Amino acid sequence: MKNEANKIPYKIYLEESEMPTQYYNVRADMKKKPAPLLNPGTLKPMTFDELRPVFCDELIRQELDDTTAYFDIPQEIQDFYKMYRPSPLVRAYCLEEKLQTPAKIYYKFEGNNTSGSHKLNSAIAQAYYAKQQGLKGVTTETGAGQWGTALSMACAYLGLDCKVYMVKVSYEQKPFRREVMRTYGAQVTPSPSESTEIGRKILSEHPGTTGSLGCAISEAVEDATTHEGYRYVLGSVLSQVLLHQSIIGLETKTAMDKYGITPDVIIGCAGGGSNLGGLISPFMGEKLRGEKDYHFIAVEPASCPSLTRGKYVYDFCDTGMVCPLAKMYTLGSGFIPSPSHAGGLRYHGMSSILSELYDQGLMEARSAEQTEVFTAAEEFARVEGILPAPESSHAIKVAIDEALKCKETGEEKTILFGLTGTGYFDLKAYEQYNNGTMKDYIPTDEELQAGFDGIPKFPGNEI
Repeated sequence: MKNEANKIPYKIYLEESEMPTQYYNVRADMKKKPAPLLNPGTLKPMTFDELRPVFCDELIRQELDDTTAYFDIPQEIQDFYKMYRPSPLVRAYCLEEKLQTPAKIYYKFEGNNTSGSHKLNSAIAQAYYAKQQGLKGVTTETGAGQWGTALSMACAYLGLDCKVYMVKVSYEQKPFRREVMRTYGAQVTPSPSESTEIGRKILSEHPGTTGSLGCAISEAVEDATTHEGYRYVLGSVLSQVLLHQSIIGLETKTAMDKYGITPDVIIGCAGGGSNLGGLISPFMGEKLRGEKDYHFIAVEPASCPSLTRGKYVYDFCDTGMVCPLAKMYTLGSGFIPSPSHAGGLRYHGMSSILSELYDQGLMEARSAEQTEVFTAAEEFARVEGILPAPESSHAIKVAIDEALKCKETGEEKTILFGLTGTGYFDLKAYEQYNNGTMKDYIPTDEELQAGFDGIPKFPGNEI
């Protein structure tokens, strides 16, 4: 077996005693902080009190704190994590052999839980803080369904109501993930819907629309703010979510340090930023502090290219324009992407943290077309024994690209990527790929311009 002499196990697990007990806030080490959320009415930074009708109190504190480096993980959350964490860091020996590359490839696998993805890391934290506040329940949106599934699990565990607005195209494409949510007690509504004022407005303006994460966010926020005892929670984009997901990178770094492994390239799929931000956080912290250097690559779908073709401006986080303004790389809150199968990456904007890091040139961004992503997914599944989620497969695609470059140059780089979850509920997509009916879609400049035209205009926010 290739590299057998290295004595690196196929799967590296941490001991329970080695699991992180604190989340890491990468903003604390950023000299130039991400821009604050703005009140769309006053164009001033959102205050704690202004955010209270929407978010849980403790989550607002985490969202607004860009100086505290570490937050203690409450014991109840730590105990919940022990059901499925630590997740394995896997050496992709078989993929290396298949590619005949001198590169060493590792992936952090987050699919070892019933929700099937990394989303449970933040879902349990957000549900816990809602429970501690004495709330009745929470509302949310979901794209591919991993976040909705994770949140419904967390709410069932803590005895909270859970209302999920699922992007309509995913609601129809992924009925089994929808049923897992319902099994955990969640109320699942296809979005846009007739259940909310914003949903009805979107349907009247865009008849037959397949929906978007921006639409679903608007409906979930409206639901939360019009029902006593509910708050809205989000599975990506927000700084609080990247904080919770830092457990991925903290575990990864501890495992690599344990075996003296230093990654050269770190790759993650990018939609709103939760997986990528969580994986790179502790490594990015070292880079920001000048301790080490790494090459970070964000991979997004060519059908929804917020980093690679978006504008870095303040924009609404939702299509209904009821949320605060966030400075981020965006395609415009009105942009509705094609119904690609990587539903979790179909968001019009990117985390403010990752947007700022990208704008500073601290990481690279690439886009990938759908069919080439599934080609990589199939190649990975055939040798590594895991059927990857379409979202995760964007990272796989670029990890393979980087490994093949090493094959050409003879460089022995160490490549790390995030395998965010499994694709067993995405078989409709695999069916289309195997049947040769899957299509790629890249928006034209004119189509993107329509989204950019809806970006709010005020002094200092020119495109």
